[in-house]
Amino acid sequence: MVADGPYAGRHTWIDALRLFAGVSMVGLHVTADAQGQPFPEADPAARLAPMVLRALLYTARTELFLMISIMLLLMALSRRPRSYGTVMAEQARRLLIPFVFWTAAYAFYNLLKARSLGYEAEVFAALQQPVTWAGYLLLGDVKYHMHFIPTLFALLLFFPLFGVAERKPALGLMVVPALLLKQRVDPVLYAALWDTETLGYAVRALKVLSYIGYGMAAGAVLGVWRQTTAAQRQIWIWPIALIVIVLLALKLISTAKVIATGLWVYDNPFVFWADYLMPVALLVLCLTLAHKAWPAGLSRLSKYAFGLYLCHPVFLDLAEVALAGRDVTPSQSIVLELAWTLPATGCFVWALSRLRLTAWTVGLGSLPDFPLFRSPQKAGTRS
Repeated sequence: MVADGPYAGRHTWIDALRLFAGVSMVGLHVTADAQGQPFPEADPAARLAPMVLRALLYTARTELFLMISIMLLLMALSRRPRSYGTVMAEQARRLLIPFVFWTAAYAFYNLLKARSLGYEAEVFAALQQPVTWAGYLLLGDVKYHMHFIPTLFALLLFFPLFGVAERKPALGLMVVPALLLKQRVDPVLYAALWDTETLGYAVRALKVLSYIGYGMAAGAVLGVWRQTTAAQRQIWIWPIALIVIVLLALKLISTAKVIATGLWVYDNPFVFWADYLMPVALLVLCLTLAHKAWPAGLSRLSKYAFGLYLCHPVFLDLAEVALAGRDVTPSQSIVLELAWTLPATGCFVWALSRLRLTAWTVGLGSLPDFPLFRSPQKAGTRS
């Protein structure tokens, strides 16, 4: 994702998490209706299987992707140290150029879905507004998953702090006060800025600030891995597994309310902590199991995880258009969308990765050698 060379590819437990995070995002988006709601028109019994599946998949939130990306960057820096400016220039090329490409692609691809579902005029009118493009480029709200890239890039601005946590793993506990900041300030921002254009930017700024805690946790996990032996880490398997089970139980309790009401739960503090601490607990649990024999094939597949994350809305939109107006249950909708979206996206990403001119769009291969895409090192060698 953001690391380079073969070093990161040898650690199959990290690759497994990266792949799980990518697949789970597909599952997460198919376990809600076309409006992103928990099938409110269905009976509670019909919501049972979809919402339980969603609770299980939501253990690998976007935050897990963020932590893995930070770990891979720190690992790459240990192999090949670079200056702050060089690192950020490299990350800008690797993240922001594909981001701009997919932002433009989705901005106009949205018109196809809108035309099929009868709201093309609204989408076309929005595309003519500068505020729309500002949101697309700064917030990543062209699609429900694109916010990941600008958030990740903003977090990487603080990567020296994450390196400190790698050397002093106790600093990883900063994830708790950082999330507490988010829990307390988010409601204040929504109350003060509701129905204003400023809200999205204020919430995103708070998100980046509070997610520094995830970066510290990622650095700490990497530090513990390097400073301990497999025998030492193995002692923590069952205590960490118990924490994961407790967090999952809290998520399932909240899920029961969603099943009963058809509404998401936003105001339960226990659910907040279960949701936002689960990615950290899952990462630490896999750390304790890093010495186990993980299937080598996971490393080969994991390189497509970033592309899976980026491209699955292409095919999910097609599935939603095909199913619009049809009499299908939530479970049938999920099975059909997942059975189509996951393999179709996988094949699409694989095809893009095989072509030199398109591999960069899914985080694989080199960027085309145009002046705009040229790295600082290459640019400096040409007169």
